[in-house]
Amino acid sequence: MARVPAAAEAAAILRYLARQAGPVPAGAVSRDLGLPRSTTYHLLSTLQDSGFVMHLPEDQRYALGLAAYELGTGYLRQAPLQRLARVPLASLVDRTGFSGHLGVLHGRDVLYLIEERAHGRAALVTDVDVRLPASLTASGRAILAGLPGAQVRALFAGPSDFVVRTGAGPRTPSALRGLLIEARRAGYALERGEISKAYSSVAAAVCDHTGHPIAAVALTFPDHEVDREQLDMLAGKVVDTARRLSRRMGATP
Repeated sequence: MARVPAAAEAAAILRYLARQAGPVPAGAVSRDLGLPRSTTYHLLSTLQDSGFVMHLPEDQRYALGLAAYELGTGYLRQAPLQRLARVPLASLVDRTGFSGHLGVLHGRDVLYLIEERAHGRAALVTDVDVRLPASLTASGRAILAGLPGAQVRALFAGPSDFVVRTGAGPRTPSALRGLLIEARRAGYALERGEISKAYSSVAAAVCDHTGHPIAAVALTFPDHEVDREQLDMLAGKVVDTARRLSRRMGATP
């Protein structure tokens, strides 16, 4: 398929603005994207006319406009993540016999978007629209392990930011940091009895085209049914499913 340079450059500008903490000058856009200044100003003007970019004349800076927000809300309305994840998650559950779920980070919590219950298995607390502390869940730890350290520190700055449900789990930033280091090393996150006693979960992050963790796929199982060897097998299947879904979201291998 033929590539349209102007369209690709406009898309690059929108992605760049979306990653910034605040409005930026045109010169920064030109420098960081390697675009000629004249091209940058022309594209910013065109995007401004269509509402995707707004110009702040007092600051001589640019930021995303209302049309970009409308695109984002349209994306949420269409729920593409749930649609793309449902079949791979159902396949994972069928192959393992354990219930699975898909969750996203929402503040210091994990918000569950899908629960796929395995045949004959009891209901879990990880139902759709349920929120649980990210620091306690395998899903939350899998996502947090892929975030910049500064962002994790901002979310979990001190002991008051931690919640305990069953008496187990991290209660300080340093304890959480150790768990995230372990998750990054293993490629998946694990929690044992920290949400529901006698149950454990294993989870892996789903990434978008930038490598940013946007969700996590997880399996939950009764502790007495899974030994160490079986846990390694389950973790491998969860990681494979998360990679498959990441590719669907545009991530490169």
